[in-house]
Amino acid sequence: MSSDDRRLGKGLAALLSENLDETPAAPEASVALERIRPNPFQPRAEFDEDALGELADSIRENGLLQPIVVRPVGEVFQIVAGERRFRAIERLGWDEAPVITRGLTDEQMLVVALVENLQRENLSAIDEARGYRQLIDAFGLTQEDVGRHVGRDRSTVSNALRLLTLPVAVQRLVAGGTLSAGHARAILRAPDPGLQLELAEAAVAGRWSVRETEQKARAATPGKEASPRSVAPSRATDPVARRAELALERSLGTHVRIRARSSGSGEFVIPFRDHDDFMRLVELIAGEAVAAELRG
Repeated sequence: MSSDDRRLGKGLAALLSENLDETPAAPEASVALERIRPNPFQPRAEFDEDALGELADSIRENGLLQPIVVRPVGEVFQIVAGERRFRAIERLGWDEAPVITRGLTDEQMLVVALVENLQRENLSAIDEARGYRQLIDAFGLTQEDVGRHVGRDRSTVSNALRLLTLPVAVQRLVAGGTLSAGHARAILRAPDPGLQLELAEAAVAGRWSVRETEQKARAATPGKEASPRSVAPSRATDPVARRAELALERSLGTHVRIRARSSGSGEFVIPFRDHDDFMRLVELIAGEAVAAELRG
């Protein structure tokens, strides 16, 4: 996925403003670097050393164009936004940094860090998913709440979270940029972690496209002959039913068939690939509360 594809629908300033409106900022001041601490809710696990070096060179040449946003915690300050800038000026040996202080909650801290990373720094798909999971687990947010905070729709958040069900070794490949998120989603089709890891390693070694990876994952799945794609009943012949099938397919992201009888009764046929896909469809049809209850 290109960096343009991964940008949020809203601008960074608008999203940050939405999440900071109730937290007035103190005037800009200078704070000793030794009193500044990293954001404990920082979703990014790794910082690109080459990129930090380039940023440090830019700051040396042009100065720090934006102050670091921090929140006070006792005698120290935690970074809200600007951790890359902080790390860059550390490299330059600065003693102080210009800061703007805001009193934020833990939830706001994580949201702002996520938004800044997603918009500016092309956060890895795994770090992105971990940030969403942290918002859900730590603050009891729904996937829809998370999407509203960071400017993404609920289905995007849901698809990102599915990556966290992959084996840790596969997640590392995605986080390191060796395997794309598209490849990882294709590998989710495989029924067990061992097979998922084998497919991931083969996809990297063979430089498979996402489509090739999907085909390999489907072929490696037991019972492939009975897959929903191959056993789906033919489309409805009634024009109204056909339009309804197409509309439902767009909404649910899977094949839908309507079997209508002459009596006016009938049934919907909605296949699913695996347990994760089943829960996704339950959530779309019945709502997050029902899906959460089924997950226990």
